[in-house]
Amino acid sequence: MSVNIVQEIVERRKADIAERGFSFGFEIPSKRTRPVVPFMQEKGAILEVKRASPSKGDIAPGLDSVKTALEYRKNGAKAISCLTEENYFKGSLKDLMAITSAIDDVAVLRKDFLIDEQEIEISYLCGADAVLLICGILSHEKLLSMTAKCHELGIRALVEVRTEDDVEKVLSVKKVYPDTIVCGVNSRNLKDFTIDLLVPAMLKEKLGGSVIFESGITTQECAQMIGRMGFKGILLGEFAARNPQMAGVFVKAFTTTPEDAQGRFYIKLAQKIMEHKKQNPYKPMVKICGLTQKEDIELAVKLGADFTGFILAPGFARSIYGERFQALKESLSSIKNVIKIGVITDPASQEAKFALSLVEQGLLDCLQFHGIKYQALPQEFKNVPHYFALTGKEGISKEEAEKLNSYGYARYLQDSSSHNYAENCGAPLWLAGGVNPQNVRELIDKFHPELVDVSSGLEDVIPEKTGIKNHKKMIDFFSEINKE
Repeated sequence: MSVNIVQEIVERRKADIAERGFSFGFEIPSKRTRPVVPFMQEKGAILEVKRASPSKGDIAPGLDSVKTALEYRKNGAKAISCLTEENYFKGSLKDLMAITSAIDDVAVLRKDFLIDEQEIEISYLCGADAVLLICGILSHEKLLSMTAKCHELGIRALVEVRTEDDVEKVLSVKKVYPDTIVCGVNSRNLKDFTIDLLVPAMLKEKLGGSVIFESGITTQECAQMIGRMGFKGILLGEFAARNPQMAGVFVKAFTTTPEDAQGRFYIKLAQKIMEHKKQNPYKPMVKICGLTQKEDIELAVKLGADFTGFILAPGFARSIYGERFQALKESLSSIKNVIKIGVITDPASQEAKFALSLVEQGLLDCLQFHGIKYQALPQEFKNVPHYFALTGKEGISKEEAEKLNSYGYARYLQDSSSHNYAENCGAPLWLAGGVNPQNVRELIDKFHPELVDVSSGLEDVIPEKTGIKNHKKMIDFFSEINKE
């Protein structure tokens, strides 16, 4: 695969247009007969007619476009996306014309790498109610003129972004054509086709909140997670194309899930990560965990910790359950701009129930489910802000990591004292286990983590001092973190 696959697709497209014209050799109707159906005015799912992709190869090579679109309609699609790119996705304008001829009560999106106003005109004549415009391949002037063409014809533009520069571009055009543009964020990087499910959450609020989440949705749990973050729509591609008769399960999972505290926490986390990367692109975020003393908390915040962790678990010497909590309550209330995390290991314990109440009161921002399986989590804990920590002294299970990611958990901690982490599992690495001032720089250089979690490595190895941080070690640790 090319280093920049989208550039390759566009260049090949230009060559095809030079040879065959914007119609790609198909006979285009001289006028449109199908009424324009409003595109994505309500919350819902866009289901995609898709035979292949550069990242997955053949997905559904024998797919019948009309039969599939009718199945999507039956399964509650708010809109149908039709791939018309021939070389990499194996679609065509023939598919678009067949679908729009068969369906006149569900909006149809032409999804392609469009680069010229004439392609908007052709899409309209072929019956499309909306077209995809990819910010990353269009100049500001071209995006403006192509959106103007959509406005003139009375159809909408789903404008896809992935960076803050893209956001600035689309917002400036949206000021001119506010009712023509629908904003979408692709969780897939079109340059290398890697996916980060948190990218749409990073840009959602900057775009005004009414946003379509594109790509990477492979389970109904993931569709629910996106619903919890308050997205207006999802674009479901590969799974829908492989299982059109099952698409209704995903549609229902998304549309019936309201925005909630977990989703709002993910939006807050995403924005924190984005701001950190803007300021320090090569420096990981830091979580100081196992805090038990007011002065340690104050120093952690002063030194620049992004997260503070408090253990609320039975049998742990660093647990703050009981009298320790009363001594720390005021400190927890006063911490600003640092995410406060309660670490639990047993959902059935009194400590876990107490931690849950602290999140509900706002004294903690979220819970870390340490070594707890997703399937073993009671529903009451799923309803509050949380993430998971995978554990394993000998190493982290790649299968478990990928499973969590598929459920919509865009971030999770990997705690391994052997530093045997599961990499390339769909989420940037959050690492923990045996981290200290002496090895943190080596770990950063080797793994390039997004977050480093440290606890006992900042303490003296004396039983009676467990949970009491050594301030010199804390200062040395941040000195290593801050090295260029």
